[in-house]
Amino acid sequence: MNNQKKSSPGKILIVDDNDVMRALLRGILRNEDYQVVGEARNGIQALEMVERMTPDVVCLDVIMPEMNGLETLKIIKRDFPQVSVIMITGNASKENVQEALELGANGFVVKPFNAAKVLEALSRA
Repeated sequence: MNNQKKSSPGKILIVDDNDVMRALLRGILRNEDYQVVGEARNGIQALEMVERMTPDVVCLDVIMPEMNGLETLKIIKRDFPQVSVIMITGNASKENVQEALELGANGFVVKPFNAAKVLEALSRA
């Protein structure tokens, strides 16, 4: 018997350097039966995890140490074009949004976010 939601994108990787933000996202996603397969604090960890875990969706913070979200997005889209990427940012400047969309982002969520915003972005990805 298959009672899985048709719209569920499956496996999700959360990438944010802020522990509280990761925990908040994890809670929202798990409440909706999404499978959180991993969490990373920066772009370098994120790329290793995308390769290892092949998530369907990556929730990716824009501003992080070591490798920022836009650099990470560029590499994910180059090496794993099938992975959807939702950018998460506290600084949704027009330039950031424009650049992320040009690099292939599938959606945008602005901090502070709520469950409805996150789930809407995921359903569109």
